[in-house]
Amino acid sequence: MSKKKVLIITYYWPPAGGPGVQRWLKFVKYLPEYDIDPVVYCPENPNYPIMDGSLVNEIPNNIIILKQPINEPYGLASIFSKGSSKKISSGVIPKAKKQSFIEKAMLYVRGNFFIPDARKNWVKPSVKFLSDYIKEHQIETIITTGPPHSLHLIGLQLKASLGVKWFADFRDPWTTIGYHKDLKLTESSKAKHLSLEQKVLNTADQIIVTSNHTKNEFQTKTKQPITVITNGYDSHNVRVEGKDEKFTLSHIGSLLSERNPVVLWEALSELIKENKEFSEVFRLQLVGVVSNDVIESIHKNGLKNYVDVVGYVSHDDALKFQMKSQLLLLIEIDSEDTKAIIAGKVFEYLISETPILAMGPKDADVEKIITSTNTGTYFSYNQKAELKLQLLTYFEAFQNKTLKVNAIGLQPYSRRALTENLAKLIKSI
Repeated sequence: MSKKKVLIITYYWPPAGGPGVQRWLKFVKYLPEYDIDPVVYCPENPNYPIMDGSLVNEIPNNIIILKQPINEPYGLASIFSKGSSKKISSGVIPKAKKQSFIEKAMLYVRGNFFIPDARKNWVKPSVKFLSDYIKEHQIETIITTGPPHSLHLIGLQLKASLGVKWFADFRDPWTTIGYHKDLKLTESSKAKHLSLEQKVLNTADQIIVTSNHTKNEFQTKTKQPITVITNGYDSHNVRVEGKDEKFTLSHIGSLLSERNPVVLWEALSELIKENKEFSEVFRLQLVGVVSNDVIESIHKNGLKNYVDVVGYVSHDDALKFQMKSQLLLLIEIDSEDTKAIIAGKVFEYLISETPILAMGPKDADVEKIITSTNTGTYFSYNQKAELKLQLLTYFEAFQNKTLKVNAIGLQPYSRRALTENLAKLIKSI
């Protein structure tokens, strides 16, 4: 029996770094096992804010990858401010009161002249190229994944002109995602975003989301079928000799300006002052892009001599940091809008054999995952006393060499199991 061909339209693809690229890289890796032949379409000359060449080695050898040029504004913007352009394109947006004139102008232009996003100019040439390819190769199913949500407009037009089956995959929400409020949108621009979102949600044959909160939100906006397929973890060959000798609390990934748990920095500062043994072995390790606002907040709370800002590392090195650390820190912005966000690194945290200390809004989807898998503890931003007590409990276990994880129920989050769910969905439509 011949395999079913599926065209996957994505912006992020190796050598892009970060969690966004890994979702479809892993789906592409495992789909052939379920009699589905993926064809990938991505930009030829993208402006990726984060690069990770190691991910190129994970691309299956026999996969067809189509590439077409993209015209992005970030190159022009970097003429005025290379640093600001790179930060904004990677999602690190300074607090409003600390934004320079250039940054404010860039956010205004990004929000109001590039709707839905800065990759909008890729829609028209992509539709033209893919229309011919789809007809020539008799492809019946396409999948668009966003953000950038402009890629869903490619699917919208291909659906209208060719009648293909269309799956719209939302790795993050569209108009309710946190940074949307920072784009200085006019009322007209807000209306355009909502209109485009409505068209996509009500035209796609199948909508895929990564969290139950996003599913609940979208169910108020469309009657089209919505399925939750989370991100997940994959097997790997990364090994470490053992855990750190220090009591390391490590955060892997970006720490944006609003992802700044001051209550945690205060609790750590108090423990350092109150507990001499704790102060002698504690290290806060930040691996990834970190906002200046977060660094300032950490220093303000007397932790300057206890923090190591490592910066961005390759995926393999990130796994090593996870496995060597004594505790893993998971931080989400304290907002109703972020209850739907399940960072891709969560699932790698789950299999790192390292306890997770998580903070975010109450009743978030990620809280349920951590609780149900017995992999860590979760706190809201107003639980300083409880947070401090848990840190001390973890530290005492570290001293007694009993700090460990007894995880349960992880298998449904494996990349292979998640791909099987996707394959069944593709074949059902």
